[in-house]
Amino acid sequence: MEFVKCLGHPEEFYNLVRFRIGGKRKVMPKMDQDSLSSSLKTCYKYLNQTSRSFAAVIQALDGEMRNAVCIFYLVLRALDTLEDDMTISVEKKVPLLHNFHSFLYQPDWRFMESKEKDRQVLEDFPTYCHYVAGLVGIGLSRLFSASEFEDPLVGEDTERANSMGLFLQKTNIIRDYLEDQQEGREFWPQEVWSRYVKKLGDFAKPENIDLAVQCLNELITNALHHIPDVITYLSRLRNQSVFNFCAIPQVMAIATLAACYNNQQVFKGAVKIRKGQAVTLMMDATNMPAVKAIIYQYMEEIYHRIPDSDPSSSKTRQIISTIRTQNLPNCQLISRSHYSPLYLSFVMLLAALSWQYLTTLSQVTEDFVQTGEH
Repeated sequence: MEFVKCLGHPEEFYNLVRFRIGGKRKVMPKMDQDSLSSSLKTCYKYLNQTSRSFAAVIQALDGEMRNAVCIFYLVLRALDTLEDDMTISVEKKVPLLHNFHSFLYQPDWRFMESKEKDRQVLEDFPTYCHYVAGLVGIGLSRLFSASEFEDPLVGEDTERANSMGLFLQKTNIIRDYLEDQQEGREFWPQEVWSRYVKKLGDFAKPENIDLAVQCLNELITNALHHIPDVITYLSRLRNQSVFNFCAIPQVMAIATLAACYNNQQVFKGAVKIRKGQAVTLMMDATNMPAVKAIIYQYMEEIYHRIPDSDPSSSKTRQIISTIRTQNLPNCQLISRSHYSPLYLSFVMLLAALSWQYLTTLSQVTEDFVQTGEH
């Protein structure tokens, strides 16, 4: 199915094939599980169970940094789960959070008192994003500097590190509107959506779709303000594994926002980037010039889709113009292929038909053999 989706995107098809036949290991080398202690094996088991996006990039980090970030992520994920549980009263939750560090040394400690999900409105959006994501960026940056993988400035500049985390968090919150609504969670900032509707859930009603998209575009415009900080932060990184770890999630987020911008589908179903698109981003985002080219590509995509009637249109154009001043190349990412898109599309179609033919032939042959045996 993914190959079929890529028929209109030859570069993605090409990269998807390369990724499947070994290109993945160049970006994310396979970790030696046999050399790990039993405790670390358990940590990586939990990491792969709890993280959809960060498990792979964490395991591609160099040396001891990999283990430190793995444990760091799991501890913060546990804290985040506790903090986000809206069924726990504030009187009980605050002491749990304050004493959480002590629970790490109690192997048998469990929290089993979570009940059914209750709907609760998030009132302080900026503070929430800072504590659940900004502090993660700051903590990781200090780890990078303390390990001497990166210069001290990376860990000292908390403003840029905070923006790295905020950009990812805001992107996830924007994209997951419908899923969060269905699960009884509300993370969109009330100070924004309350100017459009009385209840956040009203955006899912067909009669409010125009207002919903306007609010969506305002939130995306707000998130784009972090991109200049993201570019500055990534430009300072020197270790290749740290660069990949930081850059890949950021370009994925940028592509996700481009897919969500002015898109009614955010309120009707899931909005995801194509697997071939994701693989292309992973393989390309390994150096700063390529990252800048990716950012330019998606900023232009958003810019050309800004409706003149959108209340945030002027602010969206303004922040994209600011991002353009960050020495972005005035070109799209150079294709790895020397063949024309039309030729590659024809080859892919031929390959897909051939694969379907061989699969059918194989099934017919197998049925024939089974019939002969009987």
